[in-house]
Amino acid sequence: MVDSTLLRLKVLITGCAGFIGSTIAGKLIERGYRVIGIDCFTNYYSPKLKYFNLSRLSKNLNFQLIKLDISKASFDHLLNIVKCVNYVIHEAAQPGVRESWGRNFQKYVRHNIIATQKIIEAVSKVRGIKRFIFASSSSVYGNIGKCMIGEDIKPKPVSPYGITKLAGEALCQAYRENYDLPLVILRYFTVYGPRQRPDMAFHKFIKAMLKNETIKIYGDGSQARDFTYVDDVAEATIKALECNEAIGEIINIGSGSPIQLLDAIKIIANIIGTEPKIVFHKEQKGDVKFTYADISKAEKILNWRPSTKFRDGLENQISWIKQLIHLNII
Repeated sequence: MVDSTLLRLKVLITGCAGFIGSTIAGKLIERGYRVIGIDCFTNYYSPKLKYFNLSRLSKNLNFQLIKLDISKASFDHLLNIVKCVNYVIHEAAQPGVRESWGRNFQKYVRHNIIATQKIIEAVSKVRGIKRFIFASSSSVYGNIGKCMIGEDIKPKPVSPYGITKLAGEALCQAYRENYDLPLVILRYFTVYGPRQRPDMAFHKFIKAMLKNETIKIYGDGSQARDFTYVDDVAEATIKALECNEAIGEIINIGSGSPIQLLDAIKIIANIIGTEPKIVFHKEQKGDVKFTYADISKAEKILNWRPSTKFRDGLENQISWIKQLIHLNII
């Protein structure tokens, strides 16, 4: 049942048409919040997929979409939007480690640094904002090695993408220090599940296996990731929104259970009922070899633990991609 008192509370979500942003938006509306979503629908991947992510939300009277490139928006425009809300979740970013090298870096500066500064500048001028959540990434840590990664480990990103996310964190911290920004930084570890971007590994693997195509693996497949299901990430983000004790904190959001890439592929193949056709390629610059989140801080402050079993999450993602194929969206 929707709590009618929450319908007066508005949440602004940037990057609302994306994988994580649209998932958070849907869950907030289910709980009775009103959501204003901003997205500029970049062509990093098909805008058709992003509109499909919003297909149900767009019919809900408690959701409003604003098409806007934050990096190009005027201060007054952003200020007028922020004045209408109680909370801000900044999910918008230029994603992708491998694409962040070379000439593409300008896009990462624009969408991950300039856009972040512009939205927090507007937030800093509005009284009554209860929370500003910055969606960061485990990419800021770099290659730590095969050990559990706590928030106190000094970040050392090994990709331009990771550098821009760390710069975004630093900007947020500066505004926290000087303007008392009610900031929470969440460092997401490799997120998977329905709506996952088509450039991400599981999306590619599942699509290839469903279509009996080859799978590209960069490296020998022994690399491991702390794969985190998108619904669990959304739940953690909402808890951070509602938890006053989280203000001023940097918090890892992960599964706490690293899985090797080849093992993940075997599980996907088993669910689909196929034999994967794997082609190995050389390692890509900027890819880390191992991530393992220490989530004790999230457990203590947010009273949060991931609840989705890895295989269950993969089954949900496979069903989602089957639907996209059936609808001829991918």
